[in-house]
Amino acid sequence: MTVSSTSSQVKGDPLPWSGLLALSCAAFIAVMTELLPAGLLPAMAPPLGVAESRIGFLVTAYAAASFLAAVPVTSALRGLPRRPVLCGALLGFAVSDALVALSSSYPLTFAARLLAGVTGGTLWAMLVGYAARLVPAGRRGRAIAIVLAGITLALSLGVPAGTALAGAVGWRTAFAALAVLAVVLVGWIRLCAPGFPGEPPHARVPLSRVARRPGIRPVLSVTLFLLLGHQVMYTYLAPFAAHAGYGRTGPLLAVFGAATVAGIWLAGALVDRYPRATLLAALTLFGAVLPALGLCARTPVLLVGAVALWGVAFGGAPTLIQSALVDASGPAEADVATSLQTTVYNAGIAAGSLTGGVTLDGLGPGALPWTALAPAVLALATVAAGRRYAFPARRHGLAPGAKAPAAPGKARGTARPAASPPDRTPPGVSRVRGC
Repeated sequence: MTVSSTSSQVKGDPLPWSGLLALSCAAFIAVMTELLPAGLLPAMAPPLGVAESRIGFLVTAYAAASFLAAVPVTSALRGLPRRPVLCGALLGFAVSDALVALSSSYPLTFAARLLAGVTGGTLWAMLVGYAARLVPAGRRGRAIAIVLAGITLALSLGVPAGTALAGAVGWRTAFAALAVLAVVLVGWIRLCAPGFPGEPPHARVPLSRVARRPGIRPVLSVTLFLLLGHQVMYTYLAPFAAHAGYGRTGPLLAVFGAATVAGIWLAGALVDRYPRATLLAALTLFGAVLPALGLCARTPVLLVGAVALWGVAFGGAPTLIQSALVDASGPAEADVATSLQTTVYNAGIAAGSLTGGVTLDGLGPGALPWTALAPAVLALATVAAGRRYAFPARRHGLAPGAKAPAAPGKARGTARPAASPPDRTPPGVSRVRGC
């Protein structure tokens, strides 16, 4: 194991792949833990003695606990070293998944899912900030893209594979496997991810002050509008496809999942050099896809093509938005800013699902794309208007065309260096490169 300094990373060292991939695996486990029950409704209901709808509430319990816990738990843990908190969140997943695997009681299973939601809210608030502190500012967007690729992998491959595993060997085995993976990942992070100190009391910026920083509220608004528009369509894709005469929802979801992989790859390649232009392009693409779905969905080739373009746009958007959030908050306050975004993210999911359901009942599936178009346009308009603080053409502190910032302490602009300043790093804390 070798140790490298911050300045050497700035001069062009390779990305810290071991640490970034460990964080990406943490995102993978979080998504798998959250969504796996949705694919196992018929299998889990009889052993727990409840209706399938009650099993669906296990996903709702996770989302609600994550929504409620993200801000207060993150605020309470700001002073603790980052690596133990990250490992603690993963152990929380391990305990929750193990309880689900062993439980024959629905109330106990529900309580285990609440625990998973609390640890999930804590984990999501940490991951992007942790990735941002692993690299210099000029590589921040790519590092975030690598970490968020775990979400795409879980959605496109992990959840279907977990459902297939549960069908072959039982749903309890699938949850037990997730628990084991979480414990193994804790060991990986302890070996390969660098430790960062918590924020000392005198250096902590109040949450309300972080929320008032220029750029934070526009980024949160874009998060809300995008998730609202996306969920209106994604939650009710099956009835929309049936309305269009295309009854095979599975292939459409597979196309969407594969396209998100392309989207996150494109975002990772472009975010550090063209953050604003890339986000505008992604949101414009999403906004253009919705009228196409509304007008041309009855043509199968156009329907599949529109869903693919939708996947490309949405796959890249989280990396671009979260990179903008870290730029607006600074890496030192990224955990707090991301906890706010986690809350807004879950609010967007809930609002989008509710809005889509009301539209479906009142106006029918053909109205879904047009309903989703309004928040999509609002997201695009917010980015277009936020050029100065939230969505600048270039990352703060980087000259046009620059690929990396000057050494910490010499960069100009508002961005903070990717690592903690030397005077805030206690003895024994180091950056680790390679394992």
